[in-house]
Amino acid sequence: MSGIQLPEFCGAILLPDTVLFPHGALPLHIFEDRYREMLDDSLNTNCMICVGTLLDDENEDPSSCVHPIGTVGLIRASREMDDGRSNLVLHGVHRVRFSSWPGGKNYPYAQTLPMTADPFPSDEGPLMASRLRDKINATLSGLPAEVKKEINEVLDRASDEPTVLLDVVAQQFVQDTQTRLQLLSEPSLDARYDLLTRHLTVIQKKLSQN
Repeated sequence: MSGIQLPEFCGAILLPDTVLFPHGALPLHIFEDRYREMLDDSLNTNCMICVGTLLDDENEDPSSCVHPIGTVGLIRASREMDDGRSNLVLHGVHRVRFSSWPGGKNYPYAQTLPMTADPFPSDEGPLMASRLRDKINATLSGLPAEVKKEINEVLDRASDEPTVLLDVVAQQFVQDTQTRLQLLSEPSLDARYDLLTRHLTVIQKKLSQN
């Protein structure tokens, strides 16, 4: 995804309890007229849409009800039905900060600033990735072997790059919206790693009690 140029302005779909991470996938069902228009505009330009998390009831000022950090996603597949609705899959590309909402469209329209992670010592990357893999497998130790195999195949595709692995694990294993927003917003890879491993430990304890 490094060769993709991020848009400075982008349409945004605003959803409650929904967080998309880079390298994650989000299926969407587009049925509202405003989002149909947004999808048409996106498909005719850069095929990108932002995902923003609603923190309160939506109103005319998105800055008052949308989390300031979201993710730009690339439309990987889109199928329009006879009645105008569409099903699509959005692939997360990059974290962004919503710097303003200039309007001028019939759908939410944001000015975005790309977010970068704090530098991380490259020689520690493989060790972090290995520890995270060990924690995941310990968390899932009580699950059937075929399930663990499928999960590890997903993680294998994430390689040993800790930035990618952290996002893939967060997308797949974290269900709590507030924790997902913390992981999305945290610029420090060390802090993301600590938060994610603590969350996996809680899951592990819950599974062991069942």
